[in-house]
Amino acid sequence: MGFSIAVQEADFDVGTEYQALIVGDTRAGAHVLFVGRVRDMNMECPVQGLFLEHYPGMTEQVLQSLVDDARKRWELLGVRLIHRVGYLRPGDQIVLVATSSAHRAHAFEAAEFLMDLLKTKAPFWKKEHSSGGAVWLESRAQDNEAGKRWL
Repeated sequence: MGFSIAVQEADFDVGTEYQALIVGDTRAGAHVLFVGRVRDMNMECPVQGLFLEHYPGMTEQVLQSLVDDARKRWELLGVRLIHRVGYLRPGDQIVLVATSSAHRAHAFEAAEFLMDLLKTKAPFWKKEHSSGGAVWLESRAQDNEAGKRWL
């Protein structure tokens, strides 16, 4: 598979993405897959859905830059980064970060790096829908703190 990113409305199949990550490469001894899903609660309020927008072209450029940075920091053999946009319901998959490396430490750390910086650097806008209406979400302080440790 190599190194790839995607921003898409369509759902993804984790098994298919995993197979694509490992096919034909027996050098990797570690694969880490993180799947983020839309929660049904936020700040103790029920969530009906989440609408994600992005700035086409710029978002992909930022995601590719994050993958390039990860490749410089860790010995990676593959990365697959998928982020969905559009209207998503609770339980829907929203993001996939998949990394492969010869050793687990590189795969784990790179996946955490990508997820932390994806939350703070990638230009996505999220509008949360609930019974009380819809609100644009701000980035959370804990996500910003998590992202700072990699800078």
